[in-house]
Amino acid sequence: MFRIPAFFPSLSVLLCRTLDAIGANSLVFDRRREAFLHREAMGTVGCQATGLDCVHYHFGSQSEGTTTPGLQSDTDTLVSFNVNIMLRWSDWKRGMFNFLMVKDESTPTQHYLLQRVRSDEPLPITSTTDPDDVIDSRGRVFVSNLSVVRLAAQGFGADHLRRGPSNSNNKDYDYVYAFPCSTLPPEIMAWFDAMRPGYWPPPEVFTIARRLPCFLVPDGYRGSPTEDIEWRLTPNLIERHLMFSLNDVQKKCLVVLKMLKHQELKRHLHIGCKFTTFNCKTALFFTLERTPSEVWTEQGLMECIVRCLHTIREFLIQGECPHYIVENVDLFDTKLCRECQVRLEKQIRAMIQDDMHVLFNLQIDDLGERLMQIPQQVDRFPDQSASMCGKLASQMYSLYLLCLHGICKHLCDNRRNSFYQCAINLINALRFQQDNGTFTRYENNNAQFVIKNMLSSLASVASSYCIQTGQAVPREVWQLYSETLDTDVASSRLKLASMLYCRGDLQRSAIVLDDVQQRLDDSVTFVCGCRFLDTQPSQAFCEYALRNGSLQTITRKISFCVRFLRQEMYCAPAILWFEINRGVGDDVAHRSAFEHDWMDWAVVDARPFMLYLQYLTFGGLRERQRQLQALQGLWDIFMNDESARNLAHPETNVNLLGHCLEMEGDQLSALEVYNASRDGIPRNNAANLHIQRLAGIQ
Repeated sequence: MFRIPAFFPSLSVLLCRTLDAIGANSLVFDRRREAFLHREAMGTVGCQATGLDCVHYHFGSQSEGTTTPGLQSDTDTLVSFNVNIMLRWSDWKRGMFNFLMVKDESTPTQHYLLQRVRSDEPLPITSTTDPDDVIDSRGRVFVSNLSVVRLAAQGFGADHLRRGPSNSNNKDYDYVYAFPCSTLPPEIMAWFDAMRPGYWPPPEVFTIARRLPCFLVPDGYRGSPTEDIEWRLTPNLIERHLMFSLNDVQKKCLVVLKMLKHQELKRHLHIGCKFTTFNCKTALFFTLERTPSEVWTEQGLMECIVRCLHTIREFLIQGECPHYIVENVDLFDTKLCRECQVRLEKQIRAMIQDDMHVLFNLQIDDLGERLMQIPQQVDRFPDQSASMCGKLASQMYSLYLLCLHGICKHLCDNRRNSFYQCAINLINALRFQQDNGTFTRYENNNAQFVIKNMLSSLASVASSYCIQTGQAVPREVWQLYSETLDTDVASSRLKLASMLYCRGDLQRSAIVLDDVQQRLDDSVTFVCGCRFLDTQPSQAFCEYALRNGSLQTITRKISFCVRFLRQEMYCAPAILWFEINRGVGDDVAHRSAFEHDWMDWAVVDARPFMLYLQYLTFGGLRERQRQLQALQGLWDIFMNDESARNLAHPETNVNLLGHCLEMEGDQLSALEVYNASRDGIPRNNAANLHIQRLAGIQ
């Protein structure tokens, strides 16, 4: 048993309060979990809506809540494809892609080979179906993990990055493509069946964990002769469930371990050696097993941290970090050399012997400096928690819109009837899965989000056709508008106001615009799925997000960008038609993968579009004073650098201002504004077309 200094209980309470202050508290833990469960559900619904039969999962620090802004944790996403991974021949399923898990004495621990099996009868496939397939001496065809890497490289383009089994084109996001095991393999069942004399996990956690699948990811054992056809077994969902079962003190303990790893341990490693956050999590799991629950309290946090550090020391001394679930797996193997293990053990021993004064030197999130403040100054949840909840909410909705863009792009062509039928088929398919109980609670919520946005688009597409052909808008379409106005605060209402303006119904358009203006108060934040902006939502929105965590509640304070598909163009003012055709020359070749999802549409930030519609509508109503107020609002955004930076589509905002100046008869100022727009964003900018147009007029 190790010594517990007398000041540890009081320091533990102070450390808990300090972690509360930087956002490692129960409120933010819950918000992170909810946000990432919603995000993964949206990924699942989005894929299935576009014909990809796969499920998304978020793993790691972000979804578990065990991170802070200073730790700069990335986002880990596992995409599980619906194929049949057979542990035995009796698991075969007709009509599916079937793969048999194969291993022998030479196969590395935690790894399997995947043999191709026919989908029409339970027999092996005897010829290759993929360029990367491998046939062994017995004629068995095995799937190469390189095939996944090749497909990922095609999807991510020139910026493709590969780190182990993960693929990405952004250092902050990792995607792992995986296959789910139809039944739990022996390595996982052995963990459930083993006698566990420790204090943790409790039986109820085991009961749920036993029902969760595990996965095979494309990651061979380094240096193995069959490395390219090996697939590593990973119980990510079981591990995540274990993390979700932890209390706040246990999560805070892991946060501190990660901080120590990043600042104090990492600098003792050779290039190429890694001591990972997963090693810290594994140490926490083993420590939880051997530590009574009454120790895991706010007063016991320091003792718990030291207990975990002693567990890590044991791993380093014995030269092996065992996997918590899968037996005979050494997490140090091929990642941490013996010399670095010795150096880390020495450093951890020194930290413990110094009674953990190292905590006062931690610079991550200014933890050390905060610890030295007067306790009363940190004994509360400060603005940091609200700020983090606000950012989580706005980022979550940005990704929702990105996913929605992908769905719309998948359905789009220039034929109205084709889009209409595809959208109806999608809505019916999602409703079928909702009614059949196929979706989880989170997937149900997100499916409803997609359905409502699809119905909003259908209302606009139908109205566009009516305006184009001079027909009256049917009562059913008005009903659709009414039922989908609450997709967010402003965008659906602005599309209604735009449609009314394009029909010549200026009085009703003005009423809707006045309603939108009243709704866009300081507590509203603007999000976009087109360009990722690292903007900070308003303090009022952050506080609202902190108090209200549900999807439906936060939507009341979210405003999306306004999106017009090509099929909706007659519901948009004519100036936005230039945005739909913004590509000049070889501009299209200079679009990123994300930009290809939306640059063939007209997309504009909500507040500038509201001001532009007000300018048009009040001008038509001969309310000159209100028209000039709207014009001044566009000028204010143009002249205010901070306001311009917070726009997702600044060039479109400037182009709308330029058009207003044209309508004012000031073509010279309009040309200057269009040039400013082009200078900021030279390519894929409708300003190029406006400049050419004005040059032709002159």
